[in-house]
Amino acid sequence: MKTCHRFATIKADFERDARFLRGHAERHQGSAPAKNAVSVKRNMARALNTHLDRCPECG
Repeated sequence: MKTCHRFATIKADFERDARFLRGHAERHQGSAPAKNAVSVKRNMARALNTHLDRCPECG
């Protein structure tokens, strides 16, 4: 599937946030950011699916 530059940017931003939160979660078990690391992946999937639905270049 061919995707546009915006798709790659959205994905890279979410992956960067997930890496940061995962690292923080390893250092601070049970903290709020540790719990947020799971929701970041869910939000990334939602954002990318929404983008795919709306973007004429990706669709």
